[in-house]
Amino acid sequence: MRTPVELAKAYRLLNHGPVTLVSSAHGERRNLMAAAWSMPLDFSPPKVAVVIDKSTFTRELVEASGAFVLNIPSRAIAAQVIAAGGCSGREGDKFDALGIGALAADVLAAPLVAGCVGWLECRVIPEPHNQQAYDLFLGEVVAASADARVFSNGRWHFDEADPALRTLHYVAGGQFYVSGESLNV
Repeated sequence: MRTPVELAKAYRLLNHGPVTLVSSAHGERRNLMAAAWSMPLDFSPPKVAVVIDKSTFTRELVEASGAFVLNIPSRAIAAQVIAAGGCSGREGDKFDALGIGALAADVLAAPLVAGCVGWLECRVIPEPHNQQAYDLFLGEVVAASADARVFSNGRWHFDEADPALRTLHYVAGGQFYVSGESLNV
């Protein structure tokens, strides 16, 4: 069950550094790609940054549509996350090829990725120099939601949930970690 996240707290969906799946759509085409380099950027209005390489099909769709979704995958779909990073959507629909479900977004045409625990719908903030020179896209978060089993009242609570719902964290060389035990100091 998805629950809305107050936009003032949307940055908390990314603040713990998870891997993201960037989904995009334009016309009849849709795609997704794995992205380890994404981050919150501002509070009000909420903004994010993500690196989308100029060689990717996702980049073509984002540039054409002016929008993308940062999806925060769970451990349950780790195999699909890895597979999404290893193939191109130019040859066909990655959602279908990888057996990944798509959900309707609240505001944008780009799909939400099923099996994720957080979703940030973003409109591109045009920064042509950053996009061309650094492949860096800025987005204003226009809607955010999360799986209520692991995120509520503006906070993650993985300790109380099924371990399959924990987020993935990429450290390089094909190695991932999952979010772990919380510590309040």
